[in-house]
Amino acid sequence: MKIRIKIDNIEIEAEENQTILNVASKAGIHIPTLCHKEGIEPYSSCMVCMVKDNKSDSYIPSCSSLVQDGMEIDTTGKDVLNLRRKAVELLLSEHRAECEAPCRIVCPAGYNIPLMNRLLQAGKFEDAIELARSEVKTPSVHCIECAAYCENACRRKKIDEPVSIRNIMLFVSRSINKDKIVYNTGNKNDKESVEHEKKKITNPVRKQFSSRIGKLEVEELREWLKECAGNGDRYREIDNFKTAGMEADNCMHCDCRAAGDCRLRDIAVELEIKDPSGKLVNAPIAKKINPKTGLIFENAKCIKCGLCVRVCEDSSDESALCFINRGFISMISEPLTEGFEDIIKTKADICVEVCPTGALSKL
Repeated sequence: MKIRIKIDNIEIEAEENQTILNVASKAGIHIPTLCHKEGIEPYSSCMVCMVKDNKSDSYIPSCSSLVQDGMEIDTTGKDVLNLRRKAVELLLSEHRAECEAPCRIVCPAGYNIPLMNRLLQAGKFEDAIELARSEVKTPSVHCIECAAYCENACRRKKIDEPVSIRNIMLFVSRSINKDKIVYNTGNKNDKESVEHEKKKITNPVRKQFSSRIGKLEVEELREWLKECAGNGDRYREIDNFKTAGMEADNCMHCDCRAAGDCRLRDIAVELEIKDPSGKLVNAPIAKKINPKTGLIFENAKCIKCGLCVRVCEDSSDESALCFINRGFISMISEPLTEGFEDIIKTKADICVEVCPTGALSKL
C-alpha cells in the first residue's frame, strides 16, 4: 500500500513497512548512521540517526521507525542536530583511541610514518619507496634538517627507546630516483630552499578530527607491544632495507588502521564536534589478537553498536563475538567459554568491514 509523507518539506511516496531512513535514502536525503547496516536487523543503539516527527512532536530513530501516512519528518532542524551531537559526544567520551599516531601528528611534513613502518615490517620495500615518492613533494627531504620531533613523540620512548624513525625515513627517501630528489648539501641556497618549502607544507592530519586516549596507565602503554614483531634488537644506523625492516618491527602502531575509513570520525567532522578533553574509562586500552585470522579487537574503541554480533547471528558452526555484562558495563567480547583465537574463523573480514570504528581491524 502506498502512503505519502513529507521529509524536510519534500513530499515523498513510500511503501508500508519501510523505515524512515530507507525512504529518505532513496529520495537522496542524507541521515548519518553508525549502528545501521543495510541488510542487518536494526538495533537503534547509537541514536545518531535521530529525526523529528513534527506532527507528533517526537524524536525517533530513523533506522528502525516505520513510515506512517501523513508523517512530517525533519532531518536537519536545530534540535535534531543538537540531539545528534550529544549522541556522538557521548560515544566519544568513552572512545579511548587516537586516529593518528603521535609521530605523524608532530611531523612537520605530515609523513605517514606508521604506514611506512608497516610496509617495511612486511618486507614491501618497493611499496615503501612508492610511499616516500608520493609524500616527498619538495626539493629536499625534510628529515635532514628536522629535529626528529617524531622520535620525541614516539610512545616506544616511554618503554625503552624510540623507533629510529628519522633514519628510516632518510634511508627510504634516498632510495627514490636520485634525479628527482635534491639532498641538502649544507649550501646556503639549499637551506633557503628547505625553509621556503617548509612554509608551503600543510599537515592534513591536523585539519581533521582526531580522537584522544586520555591518561595512560603503564600496563595500557605496554599493550601496543603486542603488535611488535621484533625480537628486541634495535638499530640506530639504517643503511639497508634489512635493518630498516628490523627496526620497523619495533613500531608499536599507535595509530588507528581505520583512520581513513571511520564513520565515527566522519560524522564528528560533519557535525563539527571536538573530542572531549576528559575520557570515561569504561574499558582499558587492551588488544586482543587472533594469530589464526589476523583479527585485532580493541575494546576501548568499541561503541557497542553490535554490528559485529548481528552479522554473525546465523553462524551455527563457529563461535562469534557477543555482548557480555549488563548496563553501562556491557561490552563486546568472545564468549566466556571460548578463547579469542577460536572465534569467527570465517567471518573476520566481514566483522572488520561492518565495524564503524577501528575497534576491529586486521594485522
